[in-house]
Amino acid sequence: MKKEIFISESMGESRIAIVEEGSLVEVYVEKQDRHRMVGNIYKGQVENVLPGMQAAFIDIGYDINAFLPFSEIENSAYLADVDEEDRRPSNSRNKKNGQQKNRKKFQDNIDVELKSGQDIFVQVIKEAFAGKGPRVTTEIALPGRLLVLVPNANYIGISKKIWDKYERRRLKKIVSSLKEKGVGVIVRTVAEGKSEELIKNDFSILVENWKKLQNKSDRSKGPTLVYEDLETASSVIRDLFTPDINKIAIDSKKLYRKLQGYLEDVSPNMANRLEHYKLKKPLFESMGIETELDKLLRPKVWLKSGAYLIIEKTEAMVVVDVNSGRFVGKKNHEENSLKINLDACKEVARQLRLRDLSGLVVIDFIDMREEANRRKIYYELRKELKKDRAKVAVSPISDFGLLEMTRQRIRLSLLDSMSEECPTCHGAGRIMSRETLVTRIDYWLRRYKSKHRSLKLKLELHPEIAHFMKDNKKALRGLMWQNFTYITIEGNPEIARDEFRFLSTKNGYKEIEHVGVEHKNELA
Repeated sequence: MKKEIFISESMGESRIAIVEEGSLVEVYVEKQDRHRMVGNIYKGQVENVLPGMQAAFIDIGYDINAFLPFSEIENSAYLADVDEEDRRPSNSRNKKNGQQKNRKKFQDNIDVELKSGQDIFVQVIKEAFAGKGPRVTTEIALPGRLLVLVPNANYIGISKKIWDKYERRRLKKIVSSLKEKGVGVIVRTVAEGKSEELIKNDFSILVENWKKLQNKSDRSKGPTLVYEDLETASSVIRDLFTPDINKIAIDSKKLYRKLQGYLEDVSPNMANRLEHYKLKKPLFESMGIETELDKLLRPKVWLKSGAYLIIEKTEAMVVVDVNSGRFVGKKNHEENSLKINLDACKEVARQLRLRDLSGLVVIDFIDMREEANRRKIYYELRKELKKDRAKVAVSPISDFGLLEMTRQRIRLSLLDSMSEECPTCHGAGRIMSRETLVTRIDYWLRRYKSKHRSLKLKLELHPEIAHFMKDNKKALRGLMWQNFTYITIEGNPEIARDEFRFLSTKNGYKEIEHVGVEHKNELA
């Protein structure tokens, strides 16, 4: 499979696109003034412990306290006295059924030894989002090019993508000779075939980084950042630049030199796959990626067959609706529906990766009567989702024709990264009708007149709404007669289409009230 990575830097943001067989499959966006937090390690302080929530809140020096579920506490120093079996990390080599059941039972109600003001090492595993703080864990992991160092653990893990049993045995032997007791090591996929010397060098660098982290922590007081992970572009190269990547094109000379030096150190045989894009035409436009990005901000996605998807991201979940659209099949309804749904499976999996949609996802496939066809859709979607690096869980299609699944959230979705909430509709996607706004004005006037005796008021509206009110003389006269008040209408471009402002003409123009978002719920 042909894989390519394109990295573009601008004044506003850095963008990374991953293309497989000419098809865009993943996009990463990082603002220049707001770097990602995932992977960062903090010396935090316990703010409060809530056993009823089975969680603690940690002050890491961020605007919002980090969220630490008790299930993410792997370090035995922070756990109350429990059996050693139960303290075994979830990614330990020993996975016997009995031990898994014991651990699950233990995690239903975990007792911890945490107190307010206590120092604690935590690592961010999920970005802050929608007013929620970042999610953290006590299981610290320092990623390198070939290995991942896991302090306060005692195991060796080998990437499942390394299939050859002899290679797995060789790698395990090398790591066993390096690691000390009380330190865990995970061997990454890119370590396959690498020499013992390269692996030793990578391990030495990780151990040195851990010592520097501890020294910095000892010198620091209060919540502080003790280890900052690589920026998005460098981390993508570190984590995804495997031998099956054919090319990496970068339009930033500074980043090109930085990554070139990095590759010459860790993978000199792959450094020639790095290219510096020098043409004046923007890299993403030249590769046709910019057009694809514009499409990703729209809810409708067309399939080659003429069918289409509607993808809506809400606060609670992501909803995907499969529609037949312009598809004209030559077979019966059941077979036509099966064909559309099978095509949709591939595109849904691709769109989830591209848009980085996460949480609960509900897919409404076209109805099919035969249970065998429903199972085909379920297995097809599972097959396509195996290409996704995020963790997913999929349930079969329900009696209502809906398929439910969950997808792991680590970063912000592409929609949240590349767009902002509309200041007029505030995320609703719709604004109040002109007639409803007139009704709101009428209600406000009635309440105001029940307490005041003003005979003359000035009403400021968005210019378009002001023009509508002036043309609708019947409604305006009705407002004035019913409330026994003379009203002057004036357009003001600073006021949103669904807001209004009243001013009193007594003693000059003095604002009485600006009815905007904060008052709309009161008026409803």
